[in-house]
Amino acid sequence: MREIGILGGTFDPPHLGHLLIAEEVRRAKELDEIWFIPTNTPPHKEDTTTSADHRTSMIQLAIDSHPSFKLNDMELKREGKSYTYDTIQELTDLYPSHTFYFIIGGDMVEFLPKWHRIDELLEMITFIGVSRPGYSLQTSYPVDFVDIPTIQLSSTILRERLQNREWIRYLLPDSVMQYVREHQLYGFGRN
Repeated sequence: MREIGILGGTFDPPHLGHLLIAEEVRRAKELDEIWFIPTNTPPHKEDTTTSADHRTSMIQLAIDSHPSFKLNDMELKREGKSYTYDTIQELTDLYPSHTFYFIIGGDMVEFLPKWHRIDELLEMITFIGVSRPGYSLQTSYPVDFVDIPTIQLSSTILRERLQNREWIRYLLPDSVMQYVREHQLYGFGRN
């Protein structure tokens, strides 16, 4: 039996905060792997600004050097909204001997009461919550918490900085920054 942490998100772009969360949860919970699952269309956000191909390429570059980090693009292959329930149902059907843990930030802990089919989802997985500045970890739902170093970082902040040609060194993996530059993503590198 393998124990797998799931880290979902738009990863637009994937940054060091994502990698920090994944590694800290993997170590604290002694998980075998962390699977990065980029969403197609998240139900709680507007569409992503970057294509699925670019996002998967950037994730792969970000996680390449870590043997316990894997990319799973199952949600990108699905049409429409990406609901966690559908993803976990598919994963448990495909990998019945695995135990799955779904990693969420404080922003999503607060949002749990509004999740699609939350009661059924709670029977299928264990949620692992990590702190995120500005959000509470208080919930009536069963969530295991992992204390991680917190940094005020989001993909939204990084996209804005890239568009404004502001300094982002040490916030993105170098390989992802090179990819952004080469493909002129987020307005970076355009005149």
